[in-house]
Amino acid sequence: MNDKMTIAVVYGSVRQGRFCDTVVNWVLTELWAESGIRVVLVDPMQLKDGLDDAAMNAALIEERIGEADAFIIVTPEYNHGYPAALKELIDSVYEPWHAKPVAFISYGGVSGGLRAVEQLRQVFAGLHAVPIRDGVSFSSVWKQFDATGTPINAKAATASLTVMLRRLKWWARALRAARMADAYGGVAA
Repeated sequence: MNDKMTIAVVYGSVRQGRFCDTVVNWVLTELWAESGIRVVLVDPMQLKDGLDDAAMNAALIEERIGEADAFIIVTPEYNHGYPAALKELIDSVYEPWHAKPVAFISYGGVSGGLRAVEQLRQVFAGLHAVPIRDGVSFSSVWKQFDATGTPINAKAATASLTVMLRRLKWWARALRAARMADAYGGVAA
Protein backbone atom coordinates (compact mmCIF):
# COMPACT_ATOMS: atom_id res chain seq x y z
CA MET A 1 0.00 0.00 0.00
CA ASN A 2 1.22 3.48 -0.86
CA ASP A 3 1.75 5.34 2.42
CA LYS A 4 1.46 8.72 0.74
CA MET A 5 -1.98 10.21 1.00
CA THR A 6 -3.34 11.98 -2.08
CA ILE A 7 -5.28 15.15 -1.39
CA ALA A 8 -7.12 16.80 -4.26
CA VAL A 9 -7.45 20.56 -3.99
CA VAL A 10 -10.56 21.57 -5.94
CA TYR A 11 -10.96 25.11 -7.24
CA GLY A 12 -14.51 26.40 -6.90
CA SER A 13 -14.42 29.34 -9.29
CA VAL A 14 -13.83 29.93 -12.98
CA ARG A 15 -14.42 33.69 -13.01
CA GLN A 16 -11.94 35.91 -14.80
CA GLY A 17 -9.57 37.42 -12.21
CA ARG A 18 -10.81 34.97 -9.58
CA PHE A 19 -9.59 35.35 -6.00
CA CYS A 20 -9.61 31.55 -5.73
CA ASP A 21 -6.04 31.47 -7.07
CA THR A 22 -4.80 33.53 -4.11
CA VAL A 23 -6.48 31.26 -1.57
CA VAL A 24 -5.38 28.04 -3.32
CA ASN A 25 -1.77 29.28 -3.57
CA TRP A 26 -1.73 29.88 0.19
CA VAL A 27 -3.21 26.41 0.81
CA LEU A 28 -0.64 24.80 -1.49
CA THR A 29 2.23 26.53 0.31
CA GLU A 30 0.95 25.06 3.58
CA LEU A 31 0.29 21.60 2.10
CA TRP A 32 3.74 21.34 0.53
CA ALA A 33 5.23 21.79 4.01
CA GLU A 34 3.38 18.63 5.12
CA SER A 35 5.10 15.27 4.79
CA GLY A 36 3.39 12.15 3.53
CA ILE A 37 0.95 13.80 1.15
CA ARG A 38 0.71 14.19 -2.58
CA VAL A 39 -1.37 17.06 -3.96
CA VAL A 40 -3.53 16.84 -7.07
CA LEU A 41 -5.17 19.97 -8.47
CA VAL A 42 -8.68 19.87 -9.90
CA ASP A 43 -9.43 23.18 -11.61
CA PRO A 44 -12.66 23.46 -13.64
CA MET A 45 -11.09 26.29 -15.65
CA GLN A 46 -8.33 23.97 -16.89
CA LEU A 47 -10.76 21.11 -17.43
CA LYS A 48 -12.61 23.24 -20.00
CA ASP A 49 -9.48 24.17 -21.98
CA GLY A 50 -9.91 23.26 -25.62
CA LEU A 51 -13.45 21.99 -25.09
CA ASP A 52 -16.84 23.38 -25.91
CA ASP A 53 -17.93 25.75 -23.12
CA ALA A 54 -20.82 23.39 -22.37
CA ALA A 55 -18.57 20.48 -21.40
CA MET A 56 -15.74 19.57 -19.06
CA ASN A 57 -13.27 16.75 -19.53
CA ALA A 58 -15.23 14.08 -17.62
CA ALA A 59 -12.54 11.41 -18.06
CA LEU A 60 -9.89 13.65 -16.50
CA ILE A 61 -12.25 14.63 -13.67
CA GLU A 62 -12.98 10.98 -12.93
CA GLU A 63 -9.25 10.15 -12.92
CA ARG A 64 -8.30 12.98 -10.56
CA ILE A 65 -11.23 12.46 -8.20
CA GLY A 66 -10.68 8.69 -8.28
CA GLU A 67 -7.01 8.88 -7.28
CA ALA A 68 -7.65 11.16 -4.31
CA ASP A 69 -7.93 9.89 -0.74
CA ALA A 70 -9.41 13.21 0.43
CA PHE A 71 -10.54 16.58 -0.89
CA ILE A 72 -10.15 20.22 0.00
CA ILE A 73 -12.77 22.32 -1.76
CA VAL A 74 -11.81 25.99 -2.05
CA THR A 75 -14.99 27.87 -2.82
CA PRO A 76 -16.32 31.39 -2.96
CA GLU A 77 -19.91 32.25 -2.22
CA TYR A 78 -21.84 33.68 -5.15
CA ASN A 79 -25.36 34.98 -4.43
CA HIS A 80 -25.65 32.96 -1.19
CA GLY A 81 -24.55 29.72 -2.88
CA TYR A 82 -21.62 27.96 -4.47
CA PRO A 83 -20.59 28.51 -8.12
CA ALA A 84 -22.20 26.69 -11.03
CA ALA A 85 -18.82 25.50 -12.35
CA LEU A 86 -18.19 23.71 -9.06
CA LYS A 87 -21.62 22.06 -9.24
CA GLU A 88 -20.87 20.90 -12.80
CA LEU A 89 -17.53 19.45 -11.73
CA ILE A 90 -19.01 17.66 -8.71
CA ASP A 91 -21.88 16.20 -10.73
CA SER A 92 -19.59 14.99 -13.53
CA VAL A 93 -18.75 11.83 -11.56
CA TYR A 94 -20.47 9.83 -8.84
CA GLU A 95 -18.68 6.79 -7.44
CA PRO A 96 -15.17 8.32 -7.23
CA TRP A 97 -16.44 10.56 -4.39
CA HIS A 98 -17.75 7.64 -2.32
CA ALA A 99 -16.39 7.04 1.20
CA LYS A 100 -13.83 9.85 1.04
CA PRO A 101 -13.57 12.89 3.33
CA VAL A 102 -14.15 16.44 2.13
CA ALA A 103 -12.95 19.63 3.84
CA PHE A 104 -13.89 23.18 2.91
CA ILE A 105 -12.05 26.47 2.67
CA SER A 106 -14.49 29.24 1.84
CA TYR A 107 -14.29 32.92 1.18
CA GLY A 108 -16.50 35.82 0.31
CA GLY A 109 -18.10 38.89 1.80
CA VAL A 110 -19.67 39.08 5.23
CA SER A 111 -20.48 35.36 5.50
CA GLY A 112 -17.03 34.21 4.40
CA GLY A 113 -18.62 31.65 2.09
CA LEU A 114 -20.24 29.66 4.90
CA ARG A 115 -23.65 29.54 3.17
CA ALA A 116 -21.99 27.92 0.15
CA VAL A 117 -20.29 25.38 2.43
CA GLU A 118 -23.56 24.43 4.12
CA GLN A 119 -25.07 23.67 0.72
CA LEU A 120 -21.99 21.70 -0.30
CA ARG A 121 -22.21 19.56 2.85
CA GLN A 122 -25.63 18.37 1.69
CA VAL A 123 -24.39 17.67 -1.83
CA PHE A 124 -21.41 15.63 -0.62
CA ALA A 125 -23.52 13.68 1.86
CA GLY A 126 -25.69 12.75 -1.14
CA LEU A 127 -22.55 11.53 -2.91
CA HIS A 128 -21.69 9.22 0.01
CA ALA A 129 -18.68 11.39 0.83
CA VAL A 130 -17.86 12.47 4.39
CA PRO A 131 -17.88 16.25 4.91
CA ILE A 132 -15.76 17.09 7.94
CA ARG A 133 -16.75 19.71 10.47
CA ASP A 134 -13.54 21.76 10.65
CA GLY A 135 -12.76 24.25 7.92
CA VAL A 136 -11.31 27.64 7.10
CA SER A 137 -13.37 30.71 6.23
CA PHE A 138 -12.31 34.18 5.08
CA SER A 139 -14.92 36.91 5.40
CA SER A 140 -14.28 40.14 3.47
CA VAL A 141 -11.57 38.12 1.76
CA TRP A 142 -10.10 41.05 -0.17
CA LYS A 143 -8.97 42.51 3.17
CA GLN A 144 -7.62 39.19 4.49
CA PHE A 145 -4.57 38.76 2.23
CA ASP A 146 -1.63 41.06 1.57
CA ALA A 147 -0.16 41.82 -1.86
CA THR A 148 2.03 38.69 -1.75
CA GLY A 149 -0.96 36.38 -1.12
CA THR A 150 -0.20 35.82 2.57
CA PRO A 151 -3.08 36.02 5.02
CA ILE A 152 -2.96 39.21 7.11
CA ASN A 153 -3.68 37.12 10.20
CA ALA A 154 -1.48 34.22 9.10
CA LYS A 155 -1.25 32.69 12.57
CA ALA A 156 -5.04 32.30 12.92
CA ALA A 157 -5.51 31.12 9.32
CA THR A 158 -2.73 28.54 9.63
CA ALA A 159 -4.08 27.35 12.99
CA SER A 160 -7.52 26.73 11.43
CA LEU A 161 -5.96 25.01 8.43
CA THR A 162 -3.80 22.81 10.66
CA VAL A 163 -6.78 21.53 12.64
CA MET A 164 -8.77 20.97 9.44
CA LEU A 165 -5.89 19.14 7.79
CA ARG A 166 -5.25 16.88 10.81
CA ARG A 167 -8.91 15.87 10.89
CA LEU A 168 -9.01 15.42 7.11
CA LYS A 169 -5.95 13.16 7.20
CA TRP A 170 -7.43 11.12 10.08
CA TRP A 171 -10.63 10.52 8.11
CA ALA A 172 -8.67 9.82 4.93
CA ARG A 173 -6.60 7.10 6.64
CA ALA A 174 -9.66 5.55 8.29
CA LEU A 175 -11.77 5.56 5.14
CA ARG A 176 -8.94 4.32 2.92
CA ALA A 177 -8.44 1.35 5.26
CA ALA A 178 -12.19 0.70 5.26
CA ARG A 179 -12.40 0.86 1.43
CA MET A 180 -9.48 -1.55 1.14
CA ALA A 181 -11.04 -3.99 3.62
CA ASP A 182 -14.51 -3.87 2.05
CA ALA A 183 -15.37 -2.12 -1.22
CA TYR A 184 -17.92 0.59 -0.47
CA GLY A 185 -20.00 -0.18 -3.55
CA GLY A 186 -20.48 -3.76 -2.45
CA VAL A 187 -21.91 -2.89 0.96
CA ALA A 188 -25.41 -2.28 -0.35
CA ALA A 189 -25.34 -5.02 -2.98
